[in-house]
Amino acid sequence: MKTYKLSYYVLYALEAVIVVVLLMYFLGGEATGAARMANIDPELSQPANTDALIYLTYGLVGLCVLVTVAAFVAQFASAFKDSPKKALGSLVGFILLVLLLVVTWSMGSTEPLVMPGYDGTENVPFWLRLTDMFIYSIYFLMGMTVLLIIAGSVKKALGK
Repeated sequence: MKTYKLSYYVLYALEAVIVVVLLMYFLGGEATGAARMANIDPELSQPANTDALIYLTYGLVGLCVLVTVAAFVAQFASAFKDSPKKALGSLVGFILLVLLLVVTWSMGSTEPLVMPGYDGTENVPFWLRLTDMFIYSIYFLMGMTVLLIIAGSVKKALGK
């Protein structure tokens, strides 16, 4: 019961932080002085609190990854105590995910993109491959999801 209440408090705290940062972003006005990017058309909007929104996003993604890994480890340890064979079987999904990431990493391009006006340091093989890895993995997982939905529907329609 305590963890149930704790999860609600954490949820409400995260929602409050998200609302505050979104209000800062949307109602905070335009960036001024050194906060304005020089390479951007002056006619384009540059919200003052864009950095806060980006850091919030980084934090939430990091928190999700951390909680997911911790939950996986805890569940695996608990299942391993009860039935080591079934626990090792649950590793198959994790191993397949790692294999998918390795394959899609190797499929990624290392050729720098031609981007007029871009002088950043991220147009290098590592970031290009990482981006391709995520894009290809998302495509594959979305495709598998659609196929499994169709297969489940067909199986249900056939009464099996």
